[in-house]
Amino acid sequence: MIETFFGSGTIGSPQAFVAALVIGLFFGFALERAGFGSSRRLAGIFYFRDMAVLKVMFTALITAMLGLSYLIALGWIEPSQLYFMPTVYGAQVVGGLLFGVGFVMSGWCPGTGAVGLASGKLDALLFLLGAVLGSVLFNELFPLVKSLYSWGESGVRFVYNALGMSLAAFAFLFTLMAVGCFWGAEYIEKKKSTGGACFNTPFLKAFSLALLIFAGGLFIFPTSQLDLASEGRPSPRSRAAAVAEMEKGLLQLVQEAGDHMEPAELADRLMNGEPGLVVVDIRTPDEYNRFHIRGAVNVPITQLDEYLRSLPDRGITVLYSNGMTHPAQARDALFRMGHQNLYILTDGLTGFMETCLKPASLRTEPVPEDFARKIRAWRNFFYASAARESTVPAQGGVISPFERTLPWLVETDWLSGQLGREDLKILDVRSQPEYNSSHIPGAIYVSVESFRGVVRGVPSMLLPSEMLALHLSQMGIHPQDRVIIVPGDKIQDATLVGMAFQRLGHQNYAVLNGGFDKWASENRPVDAALPPIVESRYPVGNGVDDFTVDYLKVHDFVKNGGAVILDVRPADYYAGKKSDEARAGHIPGAINRPFSEDVLKTDKYSRLKSREELATAYASLIPSRDSTVIVHCRTGHQASQTYFVLKHLLGYPNVLWYDAGWTEWAARPELPVDTGAGDAK
Repeated sequence: MIETFFGSGTIGSPQAFVAALVIGLFFGFALERAGFGSSRRLAGIFYFRDMAVLKVMFTALITAMLGLSYLIALGWIEPSQLYFMPTVYGAQVVGGLLFGVGFVMSGWCPGTGAVGLASGKLDALLFLLGAVLGSVLFNELFPLVKSLYSWGESGVRFVYNALGMSLAAFAFLFTLMAVGCFWGAEYIEKKKSTGGACFNTPFLKAFSLALLIFAGGLFIFPTSQLDLASEGRPSPRSRAAAVAEMEKGLLQLVQEAGDHMEPAELADRLMNGEPGLVVVDIRTPDEYNRFHIRGAVNVPITQLDEYLRSLPDRGITVLYSNGMTHPAQARDALFRMGHQNLYILTDGLTGFMETCLKPASLRTEPVPEDFARKIRAWRNFFYASAARESTVPAQGGVISPFERTLPWLVETDWLSGQLGREDLKILDVRSQPEYNSSHIPGAIYVSVESFRGVVRGVPSMLLPSEMLALHLSQMGIHPQDRVIIVPGDKIQDATLVGMAFQRLGHQNYAVLNGGFDKWASENRPVDAALPPIVESRYPVGNGVDDFTVDYLKVHDFVKNGGAVILDVRPADYYAGKKSDEARAGHIPGAINRPFSEDVLKTDKYSRLKSREELATAYASLIPSRDSTVIVHCRTGHQASQTYFVLKHLLGYPNVLWYDAGWTEWAARPELPVDTGAGDAK
């Protein structure tokens, strides 16, 4: 039996590369000899002047179809040794149309373009450059077209099965069609006086008869021997052999130490920005949010296969956890699924911290100066600043970069002692005139509205992660930074910006209790200088937004129950007495607690009420701490404050945020509206 590179799992081996290179060279030579080094001749098929493309295409199809059919029928090759391309109607139809348009416009396809380039054709070079640029554009736009990859996916399907025919019958009919095309092509060329020398000649008659006899010969074999669908159920012998070969490859990889990467090597690769390098943290989201290697993405083990297949240009992938056991198990499973270039991080995150992030001064043995410089460089990169080594006490202890270091509300006393730290970013969300007049030293101005925009036609929505990450990059913020958000008299301005950090997975942020007004009332230092900013590259892939819900999810809870819906707008808007949206009223079953009820206003500043007061108030509205709670207002702005209170100050675990809020709900006539005020609290 013939064993293929695909069947043995060695399609990525050097031997397979050499074989493909040799076949490609001979194929290109054959195309050149056939005249396919000329775009003029290739384009001739569209003008019925030169039918060489049609004849070559059918020759290739008939040769492959009949050749493989006989090899399978004779038992020389098993279907399990062959790769059958899955049918994905959307991708293949769109791809075929794009390919056809490109062929018509240029007269080249990628293969013939390479042949033309080898023949010194300038237009072939331009075509191939365009193909390269198109590939780059496709890579950049991949998130937009990713859904096309599964549009109409139907698995491996065979035309003869879909037509209810045997393979022998289909092969004979297809060969008959090819013979007709050969005769038709020769006839057209003869009429156009551009060829057709073989039309109605003894050679063409004999060639056609031989093809039909060869195709008809498949009828002598039992149908079961020609069932390509057996590819889905390979024989136990071939399957066992393929699995054994794969396991040998895995063992060889382990023996050659090609299955793991040392912490220092990974650190250097990340600092150098190696293209295609993917670092995957497979720990729990809580562990990941407390601390992770810069640039790593958090993916559950069960979703690794799907995630890796979704990456268009993945190079090396490094898996890590706290130790090595789970990454090694995941690596082995992924290897058997066909994933290559997989590594595990030696000694996991613990080893990475010990090798790369532990200060030289804390190591048990002296460190050479060149290695000490490396340690400082690593720490500077992975903590975004060497200042993170500072041991300035915060709330009675040493700040650790490996844990969440902030309470959700910080006081002015604490912030006063932290000014000047490079790992601390202060965002002032008051109006620009207020900021320009006076602000906390080092604070960066940011407009709340710059975090919002039109999303899917709904105004004032929190922007997608990609845009938020770019915004944070412009402000010089890194994922490891501690961010303090300073409001004026509108606490919801700070909590809405907090939702942006929440969406990006940046947990280490806090709101200054009492805001700038409290800071100023205590005569703390202020200035009007604009702080210098060095642009960062804030990553997009760290966050998992599992707290934002849409109207469909809310409507499902309205119909089926199971959630407390909190409408935090002012009472008159809830009751329908006032309205500035398409309809007045509220979501049926929603309870009203205006966001302003959570705020304590003094003569000098506004602050949130004590945790005890807030806990008592919400305990009367929410049946249990495990209840699902959906908070909404008109545009998500005021509701962000209620979300902050429930989720972060009171610790309710199942809080959801309906960002589009009443703006969207009122504008959708199919959604129910209640104008009664009986549920108001």
